[in-house]
Amino acid sequence: MMKILLLILICIAPVMLRAQVVSYPTHFTVAQDGSGNFKTIQEAVNAVRDLSQVQVVIYIKKGVYHEKLVIPSWKTRISLIGEDEQNTIITNSDFSGKANPQGKDAFGKDKFTTYTSYTVLVQGNDFIAKNLTITNEAGQVGQAVALHVEADRCAIVNCHLLGNQDTLYAGTENSRQFYKDCFITGTTDFIFGEATAVFQHCVIMNIKNSFISAPATTPRQQFGFVFFDCKLIAIDSVKKVYLGRPWRPYAKAVYIRSDMGGQIVQAGWDNWHNPENEKTMFFAEYKSTGKGANAGNRVPWAHQLTQAEAEKYTVKNILAGNDNWDVLSSIK
Repeated sequence: MMKILLLILICIAPVMLRAQVVSYPTHFTVAQDGSGNFKTIQEAVNAVRDLSQVQVVIYIKKGVYHEKLVIPSWKTRISLIGEDEQNTIITNSDFSGKANPQGKDAFGKDKFTTYTSYTVLVQGNDFIAKNLTITNEAGQVGQAVALHVEADRCAIVNCHLLGNQDTLYAGTENSRQFYKDCFITGTTDFIFGEATAVFQHCVIMNIKNSFISAPATTPRQQFGFVFFDCKLIAIDSVKKVYLGRPWRPYAKAVYIRSDMGGQIVQAGWDNWHNPENEKTMFFAEYKSTGKGANAGNRVPWAHQLTQAEAEKYTVKNILAGNDNWDVLSSIK
């Protein structure tokens, strides 16, 4: 009898094991008209397997999605792919000081702050966004973040990031971020934060006389914000724009082969009213072109890279890290 039972168990064990294997979807479609798997992007994000080990694509059909979208830390390897960057829009209008209709948050605040004003918050690693517009439509009312990224190994490709003050928060010192072929607008410090971030072939537009970048690089980071082959433009009324200023003392920002419009002031950079910052921050350029490229008239504490120094600035050197992240392969 025991032999028979053992034989049965041997026969059915593989079947039982196979029955326990669960298949998780790797593709979802979001469509407001109900033709996809979900009508909201957040629902699709929530449906992704926690701590996914494969990249999961969420395809988003054209439409205006009024959402305050969160990609939490346990939702890893998510790709948001829009149907069309002009017409696939994620939007919200929260801003610092606005009353929070949900009441007090986890920190006891009953009003939004810079850090909670986002339209999209990304905390899950290995995030990719393509062909989307992410906007904060609060207007010129103070800090109002469109995209807030805290995760590591994030790539934003062919996206429009639209806002005013503090449009893009590239947050946390352990975060590596890559922005390619993006259009970014704002007023003051609209590219800011602690992350190591590369901007390649991006168009950056000022809509107010102010500052483009405000890095908060830490002393532990080799690189801060690096702009490769970007185009700096402004609306017609804007005549006085600085390349950046230090949000924190060890700020780093470098513009390489970027085309700078006449709105860029001759001084180029600002020390945020603190000469002590000049001793620790690193602001530099290499082969700037355009009416705003005035290498001989920049503030004396800014740098013009030599060719040897510039050769160290490659996407791989900046973003590879200890895990050898190959961002260009990840976005193919």
